[in-house]
Amino acid sequence: MNVSPPPEFAAALLDWFDAHGRHDLPWQKDPTPYRVWVSEIMLQQTQVGVVVPYFERFLARFPVLDSLAAAETDEVLHLWSGLGYYARARNLHRAAQVVVAEHGGELPRNIEALQTLPGIGRSTAGAILSLALGQRQPILDGNCKRVLARCFGVVGWPGQAAVLASLWRLAEQLTPAADVGRYNQAMMDLGATLCTRAAPGCTRCPLAERCIALQQGQPMAYPAPRPRRDNPVRRARMLLVADPGGRLLLERRPPTGIWGGLWVPPELGAREAAEDWCRSRLGSSVLRLEMLTPRRHSFSHFHLDIEPLAVRLTDEPVRVADDPEQAWIDPTATGNIGLPAPIRRLLDEAAALSFHDEGESI
Repeated sequence: MNVSPPPEFAAALLDWFDAHGRHDLPWQKDPTPYRVWVSEIMLQQTQVGVVVPYFERFLARFPVLDSLAAAETDEVLHLWSGLGYYARARNLHRAAQVVVAEHGGELPRNIEALQTLPGIGRSTAGAILSLALGQRQPILDGNCKRVLARCFGVVGWPGQAAVLASLWRLAEQLTPAADVGRYNQAMMDLGATLCTRAAPGCTRCPLAERCIALQQGQPMAYPAPRPRRDNPVRRARMLLVADPGGRLLLERRPPTGIWGGLWVPPELGAREAAEDWCRSRLGSSVLRLEMLTPRRHSFSHFHLDIEPLAVRLTDEPVRVADDPEQAWIDPTATGNIGLPAPIRRLLDEAAALSFHDEGESI
């Protein structure tokens, strides 16, 4: 594998970045380690255009690391609602608390120490230290992997250990000693705006003359895709229980796993009837029941088929446990609680129902 001398590679990339790169993203305006960290976590598997408003709202509420560490988990997840991959938010919050407790409220400036924090891997740590502090640290996010795989003809799927190791070696060799922050931002920008997964703009690429994939006439062959697999399907019967006043019952998910720490409607067992659940759990009977439209929500490794049942109780529940993991919520004013986007849509549908005129009488 022939690697161009780092100064030549970096110079071509930086010239392109000065003319065509992105220079006005909100985290670039004051690139402190904290702001860069929050942006890098949000940008994982998420496009810049989606992240910008979330970043601005998040930083308006948590302008410094100490404020994030002191926050309630519900409020952190509430501000993350709709962004997905909620483990990122939980790790961000936990890491902020660790930084306050063990590092005096300042993110470590040593890459090994930084990587001990929840949710911070090698590339994220490198981005924080290079973009905020100018340290010579390579990065290797998805955009960088694509640029390097195409330019140097790295065969294979980057999820394979040997392929990933080859890409890291390239990143280490090519990262310049100076202008590291600009260089790393340029690598990410090139992959995000020009060397894209589909329809790359090869004729405008500053690396076109040295790109092996382009010379071979098959840039789309690099990097190799993840081996195809059929994701399994899980099913969940969700019960949207409304009391006579229209409040809905929600339960907080366990802190780990899918939608960890977020609020969702209770689930019915596969053979459990809604009427039996309401009688046994709440001591109330069902006045009306309506089946809402089933819908599918896809995660990275499985599909979730949701079957929502909306019910109206005849009277106030007489058996409501004093459980902090359960709450009756006004669906039109949920406050600062974390709700997955598909659940937010379900609550909106349930709030709009007219149980007096529609639905099946029980």
